[in-house]
Amino acid sequence: MPSYAGSVTAQLSTSPLLARPGAVPASGPDAAVAAHYGDPMREQRLLAEGLAVVDLSHRGVVTVTGPDRLSWLHSLTTQQLTDLAPRVGTETLLLSPKGHIENALHVVDDGETTWITVEPGAAPALVEFLDRMRFMLRVEVADVSGQYAVLGEPIGAPSVPGEPLAWVDPWPGPVGDTAVYGPAEAHPAQGRAWRELIVPRAELESAIGDRAVAGLWAAEAERVQAWRPRFGAETDHRTIPHELDWLRTAVHLHKGCYRGQETIARVHNLGRPPRRLLFAHLDGSGHVLPVPGSEIVHAGRSIGRLTSVARDHVDGPIALAVVKRNTPVDVELTTVPVGDEAPVTLAQTVVVEP
Repeated sequence: MPSYAGSVTAQLSTSPLLARPGAVPASGPDAAVAAHYGDPMREQRLLAEGLAVVDLSHRGVVTVTGPDRLSWLHSLTTQQLTDLAPRVGTETLLLSPKGHIENALHVVDDGETTWITVEPGAAPALVEFLDRMRFMLRVEVADVSGQYAVLGEPIGAPSVPGEPLAWVDPWPGPVGDTAVYGPAEAHPAQGRAWRELIVPRAELESAIGDRAVAGLWAAEAERVQAWRPRFGAETDHRTIPHELDWLRTAVHLHKGCYRGQETIARVHNLGRPPRRLLFAHLDGSGHVLPVPGSEIVHAGRSIGRLTSVARDHVDGPIALAVVKRNTPVDVELTTVPVGDEAPVTLAQTVVVEP
C-alpha cells in the first residue's frame, strides 16, 4: 500500500494517535503514523466528505525568521516568494545545479515567521543547506519538528487569526507565471480542497477535537486520484519538475536566477522531459497490490516504475507511475512480479503529454 522510497531516513517519535483503537502503522518513511484505523475505505469516504482529518505529525517543520527571509528563500528556490502574503500557502522546489528535485517545500508565512513543512526526515538536511546559504543575510533557521506537528484536512480556505496557521495546497493551480504539462482544463483535482494545519505537538489531540481521524492510506488515495506528485515517491535522484507536471504550482518561469534554473528554462523552451507521469487503474483481481518501485514493462522492455499505489474507495486499485516519454499512450502496461506475486496490468491515463 502507499509508501515511498526516498533518501530521507530520520524519523520523529511515534505519533500518539497510534495508540487509538484499531490503529495500524504505515510503512517505510511513514511508519510513525497510522496507515489506517481499521476501516480504510470508510476513512477515505469520511475524508472525501470533509468529515475527517489525517495525522501528518511525521512531517518535518522548519521556521525561518528575520527581515530577509522571503527574499532569501525566493533566491534559492523555484517559486515567486518576495510578495507572499501572510497566511497564503504556496509551494516551492529546491533543485540541484542540474535541475533535479532535491526537496519540496510547503511554505506559509504568518507575517513574522516563514513556516515550511517537508517530507518525513527531510528537515535536518534542509536546515543544514539553508544554514550554509545564509551568508550575511538577516535570517535564522530552525528545525522545530519536535515542537510542532502537522494535521491534514480537506479544507481549501486559509486559516484566520485565532486558528492554527495552515498551509493551503495550491494544487492543481496553475499558480502565477508558469506552464502546465498536463491538462490545462478539466484536471481531476480541480476544486480540490486540502490544507496542513501546523499545531503545537503537545496539542495534537486537542486540535483534532471530536472529528474523525483517517489514516494515511485514505490521504494517499485522494492524492493519487488528484495526480498530485509527492517528493520521495514520484521523484528519484534525476527527476526534473516537467516530468511530473510540477511546474504548474511550484515553478515561476520568469523570476530571478536560482539554482537549477537553466534546466527549467532549457527543457521548457527547447524540448520535452525524458520521462512522464501517468495515472493508472490496476488489475484488482489479485489480493496483493504491487509495491511502489515495481518495474513496468512494455513489449518485453523496461520502461519505468510504479511510484505510488493505493486502494480508492470508488475506483479500487490505482497508481501513479513514471515511464519513458516515448511509451505509447494507448497500450496496457505490465508490472514485473516480485517473488511469488503475479504481474499486474495497468490501464494508463496520460498525465504529462508525451
